[in-house]
Amino acid sequence: MNPTALTIKGLIKLHKPEQPIRPVVNWRGAPAYKPARLFTQKITHLAPLHNTYNLENTTDLITKLKNTSILPQFTLASLDITNLHTNIPVTETREIVAKALEKNVPDPQTRDELISWYANITKQNYFTNNKKIMIQKEGLAMGTPTSGLIAEFFLQNLENTHLAHLTEKHKITRYF
Repeated sequence: MNPTALTIKGLIKLHKPEQPIRPVVNWRGAPAYKPARLFTQKITHLAPLHNTYNLENTTDLITKLKNTSILPQFTLASLDITNLHTNIPVTETREIVAKALEKNVPDPQTRDELISWYANITKQNYFTNNKKIMIQKEGLAMGTPTSGLIAEFFLQNLENTHLAHLTEKHKITRYF
């Protein structure tokens, strides 16, 4: 493998008004690309997520809505997270992943090694643009093999931690 500096490109969000640009970092030539892929595979295997509230696709949403009695006084809401990857708190999520590993992986050496991988992979938040090296100071870069999984750990923890309170407070009858 010939490691190269990460590059960034912009993808237009066609589904959004004014079509903003989504920055995506190309990680294929990154020094940590293979460890990041391996980390994702290992975490997925060793500490699988429950996906309690996840939808598989639009058909799954339609099926669940059909099976939900919706009364006239109900309000349907859709939540959208603005700039998801760049808003994931990397340090807090490290603790969430560490707790999941502690719960699922009996060997402390394996846990420590995977958390070390996490730290090294998430520190590689740089890219080149116009021959200048730029550093992304917060969150995760979109385009890394680990970003989706790490974001999912954070979001599922958020849902599992706060959903009961929000459900009661806002009289939510169904959440998915």
